[in-house]
Amino acid sequence: MPVNPQLQLIDYKGQNIDLAVMSQDKPTLVYFWGTWCPICSVTSPAINELSAENNYPVVTIVIKSGSDQELHNYLNDHGYSFTTVNDQQGEIFTDWQGQVTPSYIILKDSKMTQGLTGIQPLWSLKLRLWLSEVF
Repeated sequence: MPVNPQLQLIDYKGQNIDLAVMSQDKPTLVYFWGTWCPICSVTSPAINELSAENNYPVVTIVIKSGSDQELHNYLNDHGYSFTTVNDQQGEIFTDWQGQVTPSYIILKDSKMTQGLTGIQPLWSLKLRLWLSEVF
């Protein structure tokens, strides 16, 4: 976890997102991905399902994947409804010391409890969020 990660973000629709506040009540999943990432095309449907279940907050940060309009079209074409921040230049990803996509961070009380990369099945993400909530 970086020393001072950016926790106040704005999604591609212009809505404010405060990860510090979100992670106070429940562990929050932050998912870094790209529309150009072949592995992300496998993992993003599970993230969409997790987000739709609404048991835990989910914020996705898409890296270097075009304009807000291109992102909007991509999300619509794939039926994704998760909250998405458009990191057009990759600055947020760099700020969070990201190395690979997909990457996942679980925050609880503004602190990283877990960091993961690669293919993560839905059950694994649910378990990790639950563990972050309980312990």
